[in-house]
Amino acid sequence: MKAKIIVTPKKAVLDPQGKTVQNALEHIGFKGVKDVRIGKYIEIELEGTDREAALRSIQEASHKILSNPVIEDYSVEICD
Repeated sequence: MKAKIIVTPKKAVLDPQGKTVQNALEHIGFKGVKDVRIGKYIEIELEGTDREAALRSIQEASHKILSNPVIEDYSVEICD
């Protein structure tokens, strides 16, 4: 199994890296870019076949280690 985790800044948190990319896109001619948020994408290979246990484990790891839940949101997907 593979876990896919996406970590992004919460909407209320300033994202200076996203703002820099947004400005750069506009500067090179991409019009209509309303907002850019920069985050992290993490893949973890897992052993076993219990998807529910894997999901619980990865959600706990995402909350405790892979993200800062005060300023970041995360989503987890378990794939075969």
